[in-house]
Amino acid sequence: MRMNTGRMNTGRTNPGRTNPGQAAAPEIVVVPHTHWDREWYLPFQRFRLRLVSLLDGVIGGMEADPRWHFTLDGQMAAVDDYLEVRPDQRERVAALVREGRLAVGPWQILHDEFLCSGENIVRNLELGMRRAEELGGAPMMVGYLPDQFGHCAQTPQILKLAGIEHACVWRGVPAEVRVSAFAWEAPDGTAVRTQYLPEGGYGNAASMFEELPGGASPPAGRAAGFAASMGRWYPRGGPLLAMYGADHTAPAPDLADRIAEAGPGMRLDTLAGYFAGQDPSVDGLPRVRGELRSHARANILPGVISARIRLKQLMGRAERLVERYAEPLAALWYAGDARRFLDLAWGRLIEASCHDSVTGCGSDETAEQVAARMAEAEQLGRAVCDLVTAERAASVPHGSHLVFNPSPVPRTGLITVDVPADGEPGLVAGDGRPVPVQTLEIAPTVLDDAVHPASRLPILLERVYGRVLFGQEIRDWTVSRKERTLTFHVTSRADVPFDIGDVREALSGADGEWRVRIIADPRRTVAALVDVPALGMTTVRPVPSPGGAPDAPVMADGNVLDNGLLRARVHDDGTLGLRTASGHIVEGVGRIVDGGDLGDSYNHAPPAHDRLVGDPLSVDVEPVWAGPLVAAYDIVRTYRWPASGDAQGDARSSAEEDVTVTTRAELRAGEPFLRLRVTFDNRCEDHRTRLHLSLPRQAASSFAEGQFAVTERGLTAEGGFGERPVPTFPASGFVAAGGLAVLLEHATEYEVIGGGRELALTLLRSIGYLSRDRNAYRDQPAGPQLATPQAQCRGERTVGLAVMPYDGERPGTEVGRAAEAFRHEFLAGAGYGHATAAVPPPRAGVAITGEGVAMTSLRARDGWIETRMVAQQDEPATAVLRGLFTEAARVDLRGNPVMPLDVHDGTATLALRPWEIATVRLRAG
Repeated sequence: MRMNTGRMNTGRTNPGRTNPGQAAAPEIVVVPHTHWDREWYLPFQRFRLRLVSLLDGVIGGMEADPRWHFTLDGQMAAVDDYLEVRPDQRERVAALVREGRLAVGPWQILHDEFLCSGENIVRNLELGMRRAEELGGAPMMVGYLPDQFGHCAQTPQILKLAGIEHACVWRGVPAEVRVSAFAWEAPDGTAVRTQYLPEGGYGNAASMFEELPGGASPPAGRAAGFAASMGRWYPRGGPLLAMYGADHTAPAPDLADRIAEAGPGMRLDTLAGYFAGQDPSVDGLPRVRGELRSHARANILPGVISARIRLKQLMGRAERLVERYAEPLAALWYAGDARRFLDLAWGRLIEASCHDSVTGCGSDETAEQVAARMAEAEQLGRAVCDLVTAERAASVPHGSHLVFNPSPVPRTGLITVDVPADGEPGLVAGDGRPVPVQTLEIAPTVLDDAVHPASRLPILLERVYGRVLFGQEIRDWTVSRKERTLTFHVTSRADVPFDIGDVREALSGADGEWRVRIIADPRRTVAALVDVPALGMTTVRPVPSPGGAPDAPVMADGNVLDNGLLRARVHDDGTLGLRTASGHIVEGVGRIVDGGDLGDSYNHAPPAHDRLVGDPLSVDVEPVWAGPLVAAYDIVRTYRWPASGDAQGDARSSAEEDVTVTTRAELRAGEPFLRLRVTFDNRCEDHRTRLHLSLPRQAASSFAEGQFAVTERGLTAEGGFGERPVPTFPASGFVAAGGLAVLLEHATEYEVIGGGRELALTLLRSIGYLSRDRNAYRDQPAGPQLATPQAQCRGERTVGLAVMPYDGERPGTEVGRAAEAFRHEFLAGAGYGHATAAVPPPRAGVAITGEGVAMTSLRARDGWIETRMVAQQDEPATAVLRGLFTEAARVDLRGNPVMPLDVHDGTATLALRPWEIATVRLRAG
């Protein structure tokens, strides 16, 4: 993503000549390439039209001139998109890849590293490398990351685990890097040699051969100037990397001639060819550890974290469903093969992770397409879950429910199910133990009761579809001619025969006025507290008498929620105070603050004359549930927010809108955190709404979970380029500071404010432009000034999260466990076996335990069960794997064997370095 979108051409000049007697200039390796934004200010198909034209020319030119080399932006998506339109060109492309003149991969797509999961990054790399090999060649073994808006901490380890020893980056490099190559080190200590692209990033040589207006040749000495400016970054000497390319552009057709005329000091090559001559050793290089999010040398455009927040919600939900539900269910509990469905789901997720897609910094059309892909991925994941649970539910008696635990440890958690019950219901588990139950809602039994003329009875019977009426099945019916009454009794599932023709015959000749009643069997929606084995299944079935009670019930009384672990009180202003069992107190949780935003999808920019609104006009507290398993209040606050921004006045409008914000505060039995769900109808524009949480103690830093790591960040950001270094940062699983953790459902923007005394999370950012030519927080445009009215995000918005106090300065493993439970609720499905069938006992899948050990995926692969995990702590960890397997082996990210693991009685152990990512395969012999 850059603003240069014109075609590059060359003039008739000799840029590489030196005068006699001059010192020999360093060799310049010119790498022709295109940076291909798959979709951005135009939607995918309109950009693809340009891509096909560009590659038609590039392929033809390379075949005509063997001197040509070309690098296709490090992503296989460009190849796949081209070949979908030009399938007849596959062999021509493959031949160039095999010759090593066309460099493809290693990524499938150039992703945003903070707005997708770590597993998504791994699958992206896996798919890109496999697709490159399927062309008959080898992927470019360079972690080329030319335009990402910063880089996550574990990227060096991910690359190294895939066999890649070089990275190449532009944005996010800190000011301490003053040379072209540095050792980029992951939290586990893994380091890769990383090439920084100074003096213009991936287009640092785009103007070296560019014609001047009117077709005049560029002045002589451009190459010498390039060598002089770049030479400062190469203190050890060596070839200078000249990236000759820009956005959506093709190199000039006579570039090879220009290079030849330049003499021996300049040559054409691919990026892979350039790095083939570089020593991958990091010895003696300056070291940079962790993520790269500095504003010192380039814009990192941090506002993309909060632009079009709905995309982040869709991505988080779809990734979670595919990674942690569909794949483990299919691997452990399905007799068939669901791989094709899962491959399709991953294809959509990887496409959506593109750095101009999930970020929301494209056109409205682009955002609609991205949202559709995310929805498709979620639908595919849900379809696989349905497939597996349906197979298993066939042996679960009707009226009972099957429950799946997506975590690799045994857990106790709530499910919500519908059960037949005329009074307080009861449930028992598959092993006969009583299950604590709480009624949440009582379904109506009278679904319809009305009088109709007899002439309308045939029309009313058309409402019956098969045997379904009002969404339930007809189990019985009666006709009383004396009372002129037709009564249907419906239930969730009926086993008795039914024929609508019998009803019509019974009503034959009816006259007068008839009463038609539809009566449902009594049913209740209940919460149930269930124990489920690791990655396993259990069953709950209804019984006539109420079940057991929780060990520590939760209650709601006088604006207070309490479950013995955490006590939450709703104050008069709508904020909450928290008290833990150990006596820690947190006040001022949940303040809503709305401010102006005259920025764009890339950078938040408040107006100079901003008006912050934080005090509600009114506060009401409405009880929802009173326990003993779940208790909740709805906190309803009304505000008056400015209706829009005032760009001319650099302020917010005087016109205002009344906005009602409802925050559901929910406490569950056994959970050490308070769930919050904030909902409001956004009727305003050009603003940012944040949730503020006061911290128990002043924080000097924050800790954010995401992409196989927990990253510590200071309260400020490093500046130095033409962009305000705002300290807003991304978090995925949780963010923690000053003794308070916030558990998250999706990637979320946060900031520690007030000198470390308050945490602010962005609930919504409404903006009207892709990029503004004048943005107070950024010197340069980040794209075209294109109106994006849908990015104002009008309509109802809901954000779910949870808050949890913790001890110490750093969040411990208890926060990680809580985030795991919050993000991965049990999956329940209704049984449809015979009502008298035996209830299956609880069954475990694979258990993965160990202090600080977090599982990130589990899937079927190549006849094995493959699982990935990471040691999310600063100390070494030991992962313990248990299950019905007799073989275990450690593999790399591509599935290549690393070493066998000893297995004894279905148990294997693996020692892990702090923050080490490990992939293990298991199978029964």
